Amino acid sequence: MVNSTVELREKTDGARPTVQIGVVRGFIRTAGFLPMLVAALLVTGLFVSHFYSTMNMVNVMRQTSYLAIITIGEMLVFIVGGFDLSIGSIVALTSVATTLITATKFTGDGVSLTAFGTLGGLIAAGLVGLVNGVVIALFRVASFIVTLATMGIAAGAALELSGGTPIWGVPKSMISIFGGGSLLGIPTVFIIMVIVSVTMYILLNQTKLGRYFWAIGGNESAAILSGINTKKYKILAFVLCGLFAGFTGVLLTARVGSGEPVLGSGLMLQAMAAAVMGGTKVGGGEGNIPGAVLGAFFIVLVGNVMDLANIGSYVQMIVMGGFLMFAIVTDEILRK
Repeated sequence: MVNSTVELREKTDGARPTVQIGVVRGFIRTAGFLPMLVAALLVTGLFVSHFYSTMNMVNVMRQTSYLAIITIGEMLVFIVGGFDLSIGSIVALTSVATTLITATKFTGDGVSLTAFGTLGGLIAAGLVGLVNGVVIALFRVASFIVTLATMGIAAGAALELSGGTPIWGVPKSMISIFGGGSLLGIPTVFIIMVIVSVTMYILLNQTKLGRYFWAIGGNESAAILSGINTKKYKILAFVLCGLFAGFTGVLLTARVGSGEPVLGSGLMLQAMAAAVMGGTKVGGGEGNIPGAVLGAFFIVLVGNVMDLANIGSYVQMIVMGGFLMFAIVTDEILRK
């Protein structure tokens, strides 16, 4: 009887770490990186001056909005089992294309110019996404190789079209509404980001299109056997990713007030880190909109703190790369 009690106690004690790990894993799965965000906010509020100022909080909201929108696009291609390295260059190409149109191609009031410029920029972005999707889906080339190539093409096109210098001619209405506009103290771009996030959440979780995306990323062979045109929906995912990057480029162009051929150079790394930190699986089949937005907020928060602490941009790149590595490793450990 004593021996049985001892053995039972040993088995129970041995199971406790496993149960505790499971609880921690489940908590992280549910809460994401929100605890880290709260801790970071508390710490930075205590040690970094002006962090809690109204101006800085509005700036954080704006920067989060840009990154969150492009992160949602990157998350879509992650879900179907790929990834897109060209999104940063798409932002730059969109910025240049939009400003070229508003500055030189059409005449009219600010609203018309904004509409024409935005449409032209999004068409350019969508074409890059279409090329990515077609080559990847139809020719079965690795997304890393394809998007690396289009990254160079889009970046080169932006530099060639602009001559390597900023292009002026963004309509004042575009700058005032999308660049620095606000509603009841809330930046317009933040409201746009919320609308985009809610729309994409509904699309991914309440529509047939979303179910197809999940199925392709979870098991492409099973999706094919189920009658899903996987090539079509893969192409669509990359087109949407390009359009989200292009939309981010339009909004950033309105913010800086010019067409910048190097705009968005650091967004690719940040978007990938934000998506993975938000719970998106690199291999496909898992991801969520709230997590992507939360990941974007965390990345922006870290960058904002380093800016206020006068930490150089090169060091910030190292830190962002470290966060991406941490997120990938943590994600793999939690899935085992």
